[in-house]
Amino acid sequence: MKAYAIVVKDNETSQRGYAKLVESFWNVKNEIPLVMYEALTPDNVEKAMKDNKVEWNYPWEGSVVDFSTGLTKHAYRTKNPMARMACGMSHFSLWQLCYETNEPLIIMEHDAFCLSKIDFKPDDTGFQIIGLNNPLGATRKSQVYHEKITSRSQPFQLAPYIDDDMKSPQGLAGNSCYMIKPSGAEQMISLVYKYGLWPNDALMCRQLVNGLGVSKKFYTRIQGLPSTTAD
Repeated sequence: MKAYAIVVKDNETSQRGYAKLVESFWNVKNEIPLVMYEALTPDNVEKAMKDNKVEWNYPWEGSVVDFSTGLTKHAYRTKNPMARMACGMSHFSLWQLCYETNEPLIIMEHDAFCLSKIDFKPDDTGFQIIGLNNPLGATRKSQVYHEKITSRSQPFQLAPYIDDDMKSPQGLAGNSCYMIKPSGAEQMISLVYKYGLWPNDALMCRQLVNGLGVSKKFYTRIQGLPSTTAD
């Protein structure tokens, strides 16, 4: 298993975040390799989507009911739509790598900060995808999310639902750090071709993904850096 960190080339925020990620990664004495993965950008994302026959299918404003899934898709705050699409395609590219190499991956974004050594074996988790990030400050209703995880006894558990209506995609606390197996990657790739590309943390949700879990032990937290997709 390797860890891949998605980093935006020539972006000061992303490079600064990655430097702190690297330092924290080795400070907790991780024994797996850490590889910098150059993110797709607004300049090259359209070509990547065309080459992979991927189409964006998520609103830029307001909310839209997706009749194919029954879910309500709520627009993310985004000043640069191409940057949001590039983020989604960067994760998609790593899902492809995971599936093609037939090896589990840890996928991280540049704003992750390591808290604990990655000390589990993917096959021991019982899930296809595992969120490893502390939810506090990383997602909406983060306190509710945190309490639901920490109140359970299982070290690995299903990602919690935080809404009662079940119409909004509910998954991981952002995608700053997660483990994905080849079977999980195959699921995600299939979802993209079935429903279109969404923000990766919306498409990777309990309602659509079988075996979506979280770790009770938090291996990372976010650094609190400015967003490279919302601004």
